Parts: sequence; C-alpha cells; structure tokens
Amino acid sequence: MKSILIKDTTREEREKLILDSIDDHEVTCGEGSIYKMYLPYINGEKELREINEERTGRYVTSDRDDPYHNGGCAL
Repeated sequence: MKSILIKDTTREEREKLILDSIDDHEVTCGEGSIYKMYLPYINGEKELREINEERTGRYVTSDRDDPYHNGGCAL
C-alpha cells in the first residue's frame, strides 16, 4: 500500500483518496460535509491522523493499560 502522508502524495492524489472514501451525498450535504472536514488534508495542512484524532479525541483515552478502560466510548 502506498503511503498517504502529505509528503508522499500530491494534492490531486489526496483529493481522490478522500472522494473515493466518501459517497456523493457526503460531498455535498452542506456546511458540515465530510469533504470540508478533510480539506486541510487535501490542501496539505494536516495529516489524516490529525483530523481523525481531532474528531474522535473526546472518545479516546491515552491510558490503554487501564483495566477499567471503557474502550474509548463516551460515558
């Protein structure tokens, strides 16, 4: 599998990756569209990992060794 890091891709490749990953409705469904969420990646400003962490960060804990860890789900 080819790297999807910004340094290893062109803008066109990043945009194609995002467009291939979402359906047409998600591209055009308004202000909160998935496409808009990933524009910083397409434009080479943030890696996918960063965008996904920002979006799901409220559900993720860094204490993975805690036996009482709830699997990253909000309580």
